[in-house]
Amino acid sequence: MGKSLFWKGIFYGAIAGGALTMLDKSTRESTAAFCKKTASSTAYYVKNPNETFNNVKEFSARVKIAAQQVSEDVAFIAETVEELREAAPQVTTLVENTKSAFKGEKGLHIENEVNEWDKLTEV
Repeated sequence: MGKSLFWKGIFYGAIAGGALTMLDKSTRESTAAFCKKTASSTAYYVKNPNETFNNVKEFSARVKIAAQQVSEDVAFIAETVEELREAAPQVTTLVENTKSAFKGEKGLHIENEVNEWDKLTEV
């Protein structure tokens, strides 16, 4: 019993709220313009069902193409992620080897520069 009263209260409250908003002149005018526009557009599509069908068909084709493109993009990204996941250990090893090689060369390079400087500054 209380449940049916609740929904009735919601319904009557919505009607009362809508009626109160119609006291404002600009709200009445914009609502009337919207209703006229909707009515004329509905009448047009009722009189031209082929155009309505073609518009729906075209829209569904665009949605289908977009969904295929998204699916292809997701597959490409998943493939790229898998390739990166497989290559990660090799890249890590390569970076570590490169890092250690540069550290070794850098140390030798600095020692050589110090020795060259010592030779030049000896008088």
